Amino acid sequence: MATTPATATPKTGPPPARSVLRDIAFLRLWAGTTASGLATWALPFVLGLAVLHRELGAAGLGLVLAARTAGFLAAVAVGGVLADRHSRRAVVLWSALAAAVAAPLLALGLGRSLVLMTLAAALAGAGQGACRPAFQALTAEVVDAGRRQQANAAMTLAVRTSTLAGPALTALLAAFVDVGTLLLGIGLLWLVAALLPGRGAAPGPSAEPASCAEPAPRASFRAEFIDGIREARRHPWFVAGLGALAAVIALGYSATSVALPLISRDRYGTEWVLAAAVTAYTVGALGGALVTARWRPRSQGWTAFAGLAVYGVAPLSLMLPVHPAVVIAAYVVAGIGIELFNVPWFTATQREVAPDKLARVSSLDFLVSYGLAPVGLALIAPAIGTFGVTPVLAVCAAACFLVPAAAALVPTARHFGRTPEPRTH
Repeated sequence: MATTPATATPKTGPPPARSVLRDIAFLRLWAGTTASGLATWALPFVLGLAVLHRELGAAGLGLVLAARTAGFLAAVAVGGVLADRHSRRAVVLWSALAAAVAAPLLALGLGRSLVLMTLAAALAGAGQGACRPAFQALTAEVVDAGRRQQANAAMTLAVRTSTLAGPALTALLAAFVDVGTLLLGIGLLWLVAALLPGRGAAPGPSAEPASCAEPAPRASFRAEFIDGIREARRHPWFVAGLGALAAVIALGYSATSVALPLISRDRYGTEWVLAAAVTAYTVGALGGALVTARWRPRSQGWTAFAGLAVYGVAPLSLMLPVHPAVVIAAYVVAGIGIELFNVPWFTATQREVAPDKLARVSSLDFLVSYGLAPVGLALIAPAIGTFGVTPVLAVCAAACFLVPAAAALVPTARHFGRTPEPRTH
């Protein structure tokens, strides 16, 4: 006999997870990350405006940007160790303050001292590099495990939006203020990134039991960084994913960065294809981030590697004399695919890696992501000059498809961990 509503047994189960977008602590962290992203993407554009205004030469621009990259790569590993040694919030604070201080120094050196600008750019890059792994680890402290994929999707939305909005907002402001004022504005953005995020609920390093014995001496920076490498090697899926990411960045991303402007000019006779394809990639990435905020595939690792492999359609579309719409569509698909990889990748790293080593392992990820791009760009251009555009693009497209496919065969790669993540609805 049917049970009446008055006597029905209520359904039991876990309450629905509260949206991460209603969490004040996360929103503060998200806003700080967004401010740092806007500052990061705006700086090269502002320095480019300085070249247009003849306040900085082309060679000087190259030197300043190279110094920023060098500062980033030098600091990202140190920042990872510091963020595991100390409070992640403190590392975000001091690294973002360093980048904030660099901005007025850049403005002071503009048109006066290239040496000062170079040193300030290195400081800005160091601040940016040190805060990256700290932000990543702080996300794991602020957000509980069940909502981290949604949080990482929101973070990547902020990054992609900054990619579009940073240069556009800078161009709009440039109509009203000079380059020096824009540099000071970048400093204000870094101040927001330094001061807005709150402290995480969980401590960074794992707590040690109280003891009357004297504490052991702290290991050196080198030893602690190597300990982070050792932790990364404990996770075969992470090592495989890092290798696949390296191949796609050093070959696929670098090849398309060099070839797309050439093909836009020589095949299509217009710069419009270049601008449209770059915009399409960012729009696709925004769409991919929205999808991954909710989607939990059964084999998350395999799906992520498939998304990474999809980047191969970008160099593939540049090989053939196709309609520009095909190239633009390929870049949309590539953008979607890269976020189908990125968001689960960040979430799995936060879930599987030991909490007191998370920042160091994350720093390895950023070292590969940011460090191999300049190397790939330096090698692809001579390769295109020697072998031609089409053969180089063919090799790079094949690498984008095959290396992630091989990485997916590694043990634990199917779920990005030893056990699959519980699926939520």
